[in-house]
This record gives sequence, structure tokens and C-alpha cells, in this order.
Amino acid sequence: MSEKPAGADMPEEAVGSQMSPESRTSSSSRSPLSSASSSSPPSPSSSSVSASSSLPVPYRLPDSPLSSAPPVWQSSSPGSIYDYIRVASFSLGPDGRIAQWSRRATELFGLSAEQAIGKDPVEAFVPPELHEASRRTVADILDGREWTGLVPYHNPQAAHGHGIAEVYVMPAETEGGERSALCIAVDVTALRGLETDLAASQAVFGQSPLGFFLFGTDLRMLRVNERFATVFGRPAEAYRGASAYDLLPRGEADRLAAALRQVLDSGQPLTDMPIVGTVPGNPERRRWSVSLYRLHSGSGRPIGVAGLATDVTGRRRAEQEAAGVRRNLALLNEAGARIGTSLDLETTARELLDVAVPQFCDLASVDLYQGLLSGDEAPPGLADGSAELRRVAFASAVSAGPVGFGDSYLAGGDGAGGVTKPVQVGEVHRYPFNSPSAVALRTARARVVPGRDSGESLELGTMLQSTLVVPMVARDTVVGLAQFSRTKGSEPFGERDTALAVELAARAAVSIDNARLYRREHERALILQRSLLPPGDPEAAGLDIACRYLPGNAATEVGGDWFDVIELPGHRTALVVGDVMGRGLRAAVAMGELRTAVRTLALLDLEPAEVLSALDEIASGLGAPGGSHAGGRAGSRALARGGKAADGSSDLSGLAEVYLATCVYAVYDPVTRRCTFANAGHPPPVLVEPGEPALLMEVPPGMPLGVGGEPFEEIEVELPDGALLALYTDGLVESRDHTLDEGLQALRAALNTPDSVVSLEDVCDHVLSTLDTHHGEDDIALLMARMQGLSADSVGDWQLPSEPKSVGRARELARQQLEAWGMDELVDTTELLVSELVTNALRYGEGEIRLRLLLDRTLVCEVWDSGLVQPRRRRARDTDEGGRGLQLVGLLSAGWGSRRTPHGKTVWFELALPNGQSSGPDSVEALLSMW
Repeated sequence: MSEKPAGADMPEEAVGSQMSPESRTSSSSRSPLSSASSSSPPSPSSSSVSASSSLPVPYRLPDSPLSSAPPVWQSSSPGSIYDYIRVASFSLGPDGRIAQWSRRATELFGLSAEQAIGKDPVEAFVPPELHEASRRTVADILDGREWTGLVPYHNPQAAHGHGIAEVYVMPAETEGGERSALCIAVDVTALRGLETDLAASQAVFGQSPLGFFLFGTDLRMLRVNERFATVFGRPAEAYRGASAYDLLPRGEADRLAAALRQVLDSGQPLTDMPIVGTVPGNPERRRWSVSLYRLHSGSGRPIGVAGLATDVTGRRRAEQEAAGVRRNLALLNEAGARIGTSLDLETTARELLDVAVPQFCDLASVDLYQGLLSGDEAPPGLADGSAELRRVAFASAVSAGPVGFGDSYLAGGDGAGGVTKPVQVGEVHRYPFNSPSAVALRTARARVVPGRDSGESLELGTMLQSTLVVPMVARDTVVGLAQFSRTKGSEPFGERDTALAVELAARAAVSIDNARLYRREHERALILQRSLLPPGDPEAAGLDIACRYLPGNAATEVGGDWFDVIELPGHRTALVVGDVMGRGLRAAVAMGELRTAVRTLALLDLEPAEVLSALDEIASGLGAPGGSHAGGRAGSRALARGGKAADGSSDLSGLAEVYLATCVYAVYDPVTRRCTFANAGHPPPVLVEPGEPALLMEVPPGMPLGVGGEPFEEIEVELPDGALLALYTDGLVESRDHTLDEGLQALRAALNTPDSVVSLEDVCDHVLSTLDTHHGEDDIALLMARMQGLSADSVGDWQLPSEPKSVGRARELARQQLEAWGMDELVDTTELLVSELVTNALRYGEGEIRLRLLLDRTLVCEVWDSGLVQPRRRRARDTDEGGRGLQLVGLLSAGWGSRRTPHGKTVWFELALPNGQSSGPDSVEALLSMW
């Protein structure tokens, strides 16, 4: 007999006793019923080993990576190949009927042992149409022939009621020597499924773009696919029996071996484990992502660890690139939020370093050109980069103070013998012409300077990896130099780092240049504003004056509010407060033009109402092209009507730019104690008489300047000595938080100061602290004057008849008055000039003559007459006998002039007092200069 495979004739009881409850049943084939035969295969040896449950406990080698021999005399665990293919067995007796029927046969053919034993196999499970051929086959088998073929069978319990089994029939003999047969049957569907699974596994394993590998329970490789071999750079056969230590460096191999053992013992998969190493022939470090999972047999027995290995070097590099980009974007975002919050140059430099250290570098510094810091108008740096710089900021995450790096310079000069030292904050220095810093300044391009070894010069310091020298460029102008350094052990600067540093330096440079431009414009605005306001503390005869100006815009400190104190002839004083509608530099320029016009008109000694009328004409022409009054006046009137044009529409686009202003103009005469007021739409003055509460003066308001066409009225009020007059702009009393009436009431209450507040300066401070002056809505101007008047002892006033002898009388009266005042040094000059003025009054004037001397900070002499002809100074020829009187007055006096009065004119001159700051001109020199 032919030899049978080991276990082929194993009793079913032994096999069945080892079946796992989870053993799968074979699926039925969907193929039509068919039969086929094949040639007989070689017979296995008859000396088969019968397995049974009574076998002794097998000896198993200890689990060790070095012991790879399989265990012997071991009962197969459930889940063997036989469980997958569902092998069934039965035997035929000498009569051709079924003699034995296994349990697997029951499962395969759907017949129990009672139904099958003793039955003709053809009748039992072969379809009727195949009975005749099947009987011939059975007869041949019983004649001692082996047979293998496909046998259709009928199974009522199968899904389709039929199936195809591959049957292997081996001739046998009974104890009596009679012929019999042993049959082994396998469902074809199970075989085809096993073949499909093997083919699919081979396809996935061999054709996958991922690197597959399989470790056995001894943690040595059993198999790898071609992709894995390609990734790791060795033939696939070279990996059989290799361990983790044959593939990776010691540290990474330890990690992989531990991970394999953990997955094999616990059964928990491990995903995306990073592994770093190299492949043969390439020193570049590679990165792999490894995922591990445990393999099991059909019964759940661990048989090894499988894994996937993916080369993620490129992905890791891309992730690092993306992380670098995100970091840079975050840094730029932070720079945008933190750099430029202040208009101070040093603060902006420190903000740049706060962003850069330590997020971008370990050390950093900022140098700015000294000319930029000192406010020079010229470009801050020389073309060759050798201009002086000042270190304005330094930051370090690794040292407490500056270290010698790219900013080092020769403390002893550029010649030999100089000592290299780092630059200190606040120190002014120059870089050597050929140094990297000077080259960067000269070319306006960033430079990366590598570090130096410890044995070399201390150009960059031994602790630095590299330094970025970045010029700070704003609007095509280099304003300074920023330097960023990284210490040893850090990643050196790359192209992306250079681009980021240039962007950071550029943002800081723009902010620094903006601060420079702001400082320049701010200084110009301050110069303009201060030039438009009275210098220092104004002084006037018979008045104690205090003033305050608070700009609504603290950034520019310029606006359209103004006040002025103008000294007029006869020791009179004009007090002016005005407000141009609008804010900023535009309003300040318009205010300057109006203020200049006010001073010019005031020196003409016009009445207050006349001054405002002339100002109204000037304001109407400010916004009109070529100084025309038509366009500006039309726009002003439209604005005064609430923004309506002449046709009732609200479109003012065709009108000229409108300049409107309010103004109050007052003239105080300290001799008469009378003050004349005129108002152009301005808040009313406040008067506080001694012992009385503060009152709003009822001055006719009039229209604002620039509207035009409306006359102005004036009133004259007598102000007693000690009275307090307050002129102000609407910013002091107007606010969004309260109405104008409430603001005026608060001002009146603030002016009712307690007796402890004596100084006028204290009164100003008290008013500003009491009222809400920090709202920032409008400019505030406050002018306060306390009336003192001129005492009777300081005034000499006489009436002279219109006759020649009045000239001598005038000289006599002047001499006596000056001697009484103790002004003997002025007697001669005063007599001479008084004689000239009285003579002119007799010759060219009319009516009675009035002579008045006033003594205050200067000596003023006035001569009044009823004539309307104004005196005119001319230069007399050498042959002329006259015409030199007014020329003499102009040479010997500090000032002279004439003004109209309601009943004629007044001619006056002014002399400085002997103890004054300025002395009068020398009379002899003045007389000689006339010839």
C-alpha cells in the first residue's frame, strides 16, 4: 500500500477533540455540479504516526531569540491548516458500502453516521444523474486502484443544497485481508478560498508601496517585501534572520526591540513610532515611521509581529519647513502687534529686541545713527557706512551684558594697539571700514557672519554660532543696524532666517523713521504754535495778566485757539482771544494769519468794532483762490445757514474752503479805567468785581468772522481797580458731557475763588483744575487780567490854547512833571520832542491842544488836537529849513505814531526809562545823523 501522509488516518475523535469552538465551517461552492479525475499522486509512506490525545507532554525549547528550532512531539494547537480546509474522512468496506463516518464528514455532507454507515456512498450523497459513473469508479477503487477527483454531492444542509468535494481515495485492507478503501474529502470552496487568501496576501505583501516586514516570536525577521528592501538598501533575502540591531544604531535598535517585545507580549498595536537611522552607502540621516501589530493563527495563537515602515524623511522635512513658516508668521504677527507702539526711538528699538530674543536668536542689538538721534535734517548715515552710531538697545538670553561679537570695535582707534571690546548701551562708536557691519551699512544688504573657533580672533566671540548683520532700511534710507546672534549648539541662520530678520528690521526701521518724522513735524508744529502765542508772561500797563493754552491734540500740540496781549499807544492794552473752527495744523495756520492781521490792525489804533470788521473781510478771503472774497463768503454764509447752498441744497463742493473763526477784542485804558469790547460769535467774557460774584458780560455776540455782511457792535464798560476779567475759548466750557450753559455756570463758580487764592496764576490753575479740561475734544485758551489802572500821580494832563506861546508852556509843564517824577535824565529829550509835537499841532492842527504825560514801564507823551490830517514823516533836503521835526522825533524816541480820535487825532512818542532794560538813543548822534 501506498504510504499516507502523517495524520491522514488519524481517528476523528482525536482530531475533533482538538477543534476550536471558533473553527470556521467551510462555505459551499456556487459552481455547478461536475466530476473530474486526475492521475494518482505518489503514495505516502504507510508508517504514519497516529496522533491522539494520550500523547505525552511535549518538550519545548525555551523562548530565546537564539533558539529557533521548533518544538517536537507537541500536540498541534487549534487553528492548524486542517481547521482552515476542513478535512473529512470516511472508509469503504469490502462490499463497497460506508464502513466508518467521521464527524467532519457529517459537517461536510450533511449526513449523520447513522444515515451514512452501511449505505452505498453513491446512493448516499451523489446526485442521481451521476450514479452510473460513480458506481464504476467505486468498483475500480475496490479493485485496489487509487483515485483523486472532484465529486459533486448532495447536501440538504448546505446553502444551495449541493457542493463539490475533492476526494482522495486510498486502497486499504481489512484484518481478514479483504480489500477496502480510506477516503479523505475536502470541500473545494474551502480550498479555493485558501488559495485566494494566499494570493491576496502575497499581492498585498509583495506589491504594496509600503515596506512590510514580519518578525517571528524570537524577534528575528522572517520575511520582508521588496519595498522594505528598497527603503533600507539591502536585498530582501539579506533580512531573513536579522534582528533590530542589524538594521539600526544601538539606541534606535533598543527602542525598536523593546517595542517589538511589548507588542508581542501585550497584543496592543503601536502606530507611527519614529525611527532614525541611515541606509548603506548614504550617510544622510533618515527618518521612518513604523507601525507594529501582532499576528495570530486562526485560533488566536501569537505567531509573530508584523509591521509597516514608511520613509518620512521628506515629510518630516516638509513638516519642519511648515513649522518654521508658522513660527515665522507668528513672530511677524507678534512684531506687528508689539513694534511701533511708541513714537520714541529707543522704545521702538527695545520692542524689536523683545520680539527677537529668545524666539529668534540668543543675542541682539540695535545701533542708530547719531545724526538721527540728535535731530539733524540731513540723511542720517554717510554713504560709506562710517558715520557715528549709538547703541540704543541690547538683549541677551545667555549673558547679563554685552559680549564681543559682530559689533566689536577698536577702543584705542583704528590703528595698531587698539583693544577689541564690545559696545555698551548708550555708547557712540564707528565700525571699521572693512568690517561686516560697515559693509552691511554701505550696501544696505544683510550679511551672515559665521562664528570663530576659540583659537582665533575674537571678531565674533567663541560662544556664537553665527550672526546676522541687518541694516535697518526705511524709505530707501538706512537709519541703523540690527544684529542677531545664535550661540553654539543652535541652528545656524539660513535663508529663511535672513528674510525674517530683514522683515523685522524693516518694520522697526519704518517705526523709527516714523518717530523721527513725527518728532521733526512735532517740533515744527511747536515752533509754529509758540510763535503764534505771546512769548513768556505778557505784561501791560495797569494790568496783571495770566494765561494758559491747552491743545486738544496732545500728539501735535497745535490748534486754532489763540490769545494775544497787544500794547497800544497811551499805555492802553488790547486783549484778544480767538478760535478758528477746526483742529490741527490747518486751523493753526489760519489762526496765525488772523493773529497777524489782528496785531496789524491793532497798531493802526482802530476801534474794536472796526478791527473785527476788517478781520471779517480777511477771514472771508482765506479759503478763496487768489484771495477773492466772493467764494469764501458764499461758503461761510452757506455754512452759517446750516450747510445749505443758495438754492437750498446741501452741496458745498463747488464752494471755496471755508475758514470761520470767533473772536472777542477788548481795549483797556488804564488812565480812564474803561474797557471797550467787541465780539464776533465768541463766548462772552466773565467779569468779577471786588466783593461781587462772577457775571457774564452782555456783549453783543455778532456773527463769526468769515461770514461777512454783518456789522459789529461795541460797548464800553468802566472797570474798577481789582476787577478780574476772564476771556476764554469754548473748549473750556463746552463738552459732550454737559451743555454750554452748564459749562458757563461752572466757570462762574470756579472764578468765585476763595480769599486764600490771591495770585492770578493760582486763579488760572484753580479754574483749570475745577473744570473738565482733559476731555481732549477741543483746544483751550484762557486769558485773565486783573485791573490795576494808573494812579493820578502817574498822569500829567494839560489843556493848551492854540497860540505860539503854548510851545514854551508845554516845555515848562513837561520839565516840571519829569522833575516831580525824578526823571531828570529825560528832561532835555522830552522838552525837545514835546516842542516839536506842539509846534506841529499849532501849524497843521485845529482847535485847542491837549498835552498828556503817562509814566508806567515807559514814558509816553501825547499831543491832541482837532485836526484830521495825519502827520507824515519825510526826509528833508540839505537846503530845506524845516521838515525835520518828525524825523527828529523818530530818532530820539523809542517809538512814535499817531491815531485818529472821535474829535481829531493824537500824536505820541515813547521814551525808555533810565532804569529800563533799553536806553534811549544818544541825542547828539541823532542830531548829527540828520545832516
